[in-house]
Amino acid sequence: MHFLQRARSNATRKNLLRIMPLALVLLGAPSLFAQAALLMEQPYGVFGTLNPTGHAAVYLEHVCADSPVHVRLCNPGETGIVISRYKGLAGYDWMAIPLIPYLYAVDNPASVPAKVDQETVNRLRDHYREAHLSELGVNLRPGNFFNGGWTELVGTAYDRRTYAFRFATTPEQDKELIAQLNDRPNQSHFNILFNNCADFDRFILNNYFPHKFGRTVFPDAGITTPKRIAYTLVKYAKRHPETQFTILEIPQVPGYRHESRAIHGVDESLIVNGYVIPIVLLNPYVAGGLLADYLVRGRYNLIPKNPATVDAEHLDALTQPMKPSLTGTGWEQENPSDSARTMGITLNGETSAAAHLTHTATTQVPAAKDQP
Repeated sequence: MHFLQRARSNATRKNLLRIMPLALVLLGAPSLFAQAALLMEQPYGVFGTLNPTGHAAVYLEHVCADSPVHVRLCNPGETGIVISRYKGLAGYDWMAIPLIPYLYAVDNPASVPAKVDQETVNRLRDHYREAHLSELGVNLRPGNFFNGGWTELVGTAYDRRTYAFRFATTPEQDKELIAQLNDRPNQSHFNILFNNCADFDRFILNNYFPHKFGRTVFPDAGITTPKRIAYTLVKYAKRHPETQFTILEIPQVPGYRHESRAIHGVDESLIVNGYVIPIVLLNPYVAGGLLADYLVRGRYNLIPKNPATVDAEHLDALTQPMKPSLTGTGWEQENPSDSARTMGITLNGETSAAAHLTHTATTQVPAAKDQP
């Protein structure tokens, strides 16, 4: 009996020693960690129908910018930047835009309209360009059907819904990323197959999670996609609760465009949208390989049911420490049948955390409807 009690005591002591480091990390998280988020942005418009892989960017709470092409640590009161690679940015590889203008093309959240039309969106974007991007010169072109441009990085919430995959960072990691970004030549070598927006996000995320975001052959035929990057981050966070991982939805502001579409990977796009049919006619073996790749590796859902949704007035959800949301009520497609319903969540201390964890909305926002 004495032997069994001593064995149980030793086992208990070992378990305590195992969990103490994690407990210390979690207890110290609010003061030791900043926050960042992978932004997975849905496709929209005609091009989004043809290429439904969407766009990805990274929000960094403690990284700000002296200019859209030079970053630094934030000063008190600043809310961080969204950094993104896009084609057509006056020869630059990436640009950094403050969070609120990136989503809504205004500096003050109180100025975000509840509904917009094309004239309003154009006016807000043009005003922001004149006020903050004029130093980049006349070669900074707006986006169009064939090429990206600065309009793709200002007021994105008027075009599409965004999902924020939020995780913790340390000051040391933020400083290292700043040094790397400022030291590297900021010159565009954009290639949609091998040097796209998701490849740039791989570079950024590997700064925080070394060697975790590599290029894969399957699925997606070796092309890095926003959905695959998000999947890798979710998979890592499930095994590492110290990341303080949370998924939030930033809804599309209604009125300007039809509701954006769910993101697909390459294989998924070919199978779901029927693009594989011509491939079947040309080479049924290739088509069979794509179908097998999709069935084995390409089918996965990333969005939890009823994700907490934040509007312009409550984007502090991207920075407040919260418990992980990976153990919620399950996972579903990005655009469920009631996806037009949006919620605003007031986040203030303990009450806000409880509201977030139970997905309870404290403020109702009018439903976003498709244009006729």
